[in-house]
Amino acid sequence: QKVDRYNTRTVDRIATSFRSILRDIGEDPDREGLAKTPERFAKAIQYLTHGHDLNPAKILRSAMFREEYKQMVIVRDIEVYSLCEHHLVPFHGVAHVGYIPSEKGHITGLSKLARLVDVYAKRPQVQERLTTQIADSLLQILEPLGVIVVLECEHLCMSMRGVRKPGART
Repeated sequence: QKVDRYNTRTVDRIATSFRSILRDIGEDPDREGLAKTPERFAKAIQYLTHGHDLNPAKILRSAMFREEYKQMVIVRDIEVYSLCEHHLVPFHGVAHVGYIPSEKGHITGLSKLARLVDVYAKRPQVQERLTTQIADSLLQILEPLGVIVVLECEHLCMSMRGVRKPGART
């Protein structure tokens, strides 16, 4: 998916709102360093939340094959970047995603597991739901004998504010 496609009407609305937020925190949105920030923020937030526009079934089925393979297929250390839905502050880490193909032998391309992580990570999220959504999609679409999804993330809402414990991983 191309990163620089944006809904211009949405960019304009978000930028207008963000200019107000900048004013409310005591900043001048027209000063040199911030002059283009509202538009940049609008584009960034659109990208960081574009997961609602992605279809997990379409992604997994785009490279689905039959294979007589009975062992676990696992992709480890898939980078995860998401936004905590409570503060809209990032959390990041790695996902480990695996499944055991069913008797039907449905497997999917390895990169599709990483794309599936992004489908749900690119939404305002909580880590617990993100983990479940990835697992549930694999179960529904591939119909495997079993699934494992482990996410290890640092939540910047916990590192930068609140309890301020950088490096703590969930």
